Amino acid sequence: MSGEGSRGNLERVLTKRDVFVLAFGAMIGWGWIIQSGYWIDEGGVGGSILAFVLGGVMVSVVGLIYGELASAMPYVGGEHVYSLRALGPIGSFACTWALVLGYVGVVVFEVVALPSALAYVVPGFNAVHLWTVAGNPVYATWVLVGGVGAIVMTYLNYRGVRPAAQFQTLLAVVIGLAGVTLVAGAVLNGTSPSGPPFGGAGMAGVFTVAIMTPFMFVGFDVIPQAAGEADVSPRTLGLLIPIAVGFAALFYIGVIWASGQSMTGSQLVESPLPAAAAMESLFGSRLVGRVMAIAGIAGILTSWNSFMLGASRAVYALAESEMLPRPLSELHPEYNTPANALLLIGGISVFSPMFGEQMLIWIVNAGGFGLVSAWVLVVVSFFVLRRREPDMDRPLELPFGRALGALALALTLFFVGLYLPGAPSALSWPFEWGIVLLWTVLGVGLYVFSRGSRSRAGTGVEEVDG
Repeated sequence: MSGEGSRGNLERVLTKRDVFVLAFGAMIGWGWIIQSGYWIDEGGVGGSILAFVLGGVMVSVVGLIYGELASAMPYVGGEHVYSLRALGPIGSFACTWALVLGYVGVVVFEVVALPSALAYVVPGFNAVHLWTVAGNPVYATWVLVGGVGAIVMTYLNYRGVRPAAQFQTLLAVVIGLAGVTLVAGAVLNGTSPSGPPFGGAGMAGVFTVAIMTPFMFVGFDVIPQAAGEADVSPRTLGLLIPIAVGFAALFYIGVIWASGQSMTGSQLVESPLPAAAAMESLFGSRLVGRVMAIAGIAGILTSWNSFMLGASRAVYALAESEMLPRPLSELHPEYNTPANALLLIGGISVFSPMFGEQMLIWIVNAGGFGLVSAWVLVVVSFFVLRRREPDMDRPLELPFGRALGALALALTLFFVGLYLPGAPSALSWPFEWGIVLLWTVLGVGLYVFSRGSRSRAGTGVEEVDG
């Protein structure tokens, strides 16, 4: 069975608007509400904007590469399809499994973020202390709300992609209006509080923020994952990727600038929800700040929704190619969704609130490393297919493709280097590297088991012809 074997199994029901909103809503989820104070405190307003410009340029260039590949191979699984065709089973598994780490990381992030947002909106929400993780208390209310939220979001996606997309559109409108209101407040009432350039940390502060940007921009690649369910032309599908990235970059830069007009980074970082605190300060109203927190909850749900979809389709594609246990490729007979893949991801996410709020930083950084590693392999796949299959039908063929590919490879490798030991923004041991190593060991074990089961069953996997 090929990486494209699933192209006819899922229904093409997503419109152009649905596809754009899934990606845009995924990228502008919850991170800007809870992390904006940390960014400004670490890198200053100017440094944080520079970090997001760097990240936005990298992701935009990678998005163009994705656009060509998605237009040529508009099948469910996205990166898995491209890398399987170019790099074979092992390269494809490494690429897709690293991507799933980032996707599952976003889902887990949102499960933990939901009770964090409610704690800002609901007085006395933090109740019944259970234990402490890395100095942060874990409350029974957090575990309960996060767990129930995980069950509800899993069920929503279990019932079908179309209801999930409609839900996404409504929430994305709420988030967009909140961002516009924050910027308007800064224009009308901002004070531009003074702060040291780049937060006093120089380029080290910029890079500390920059390693978080891949995780903030991840979401554009939900479009390739859902390509098998998109009822749009291949060329339009490809164009939607860089367009969504551009809109998300402008949104983030606007939020950083506007938050920086309200108070200093050291003041913002003291709030559990810095963007809500900035809104409250700019408008002089606690109520307005809480409205921003509600918009943040909408952001949690949009990212959660998109990455439940993206992660489940990536796992489904791997199982279709017999790189993960075969039951994970089963579709629901009525809803036509990858039911077992969704239940697996939902099951993992139910337990994540038990690890507390500090897990947010660990997951952002470990998941970001997985995402950038996958993007490197996608760019390599782009080069291989350009050389090996020059006559492939590419509805969105990039001009200066090799030059853009070389730029994308340089940028993604640079970002990978930011996570490695010796870099000022390297992943920490044991928590962040521990997540990466545990995920790697789990993936290798599942891959070996699945390929071994196929061999024992006497089945053959038909590779995509190169």
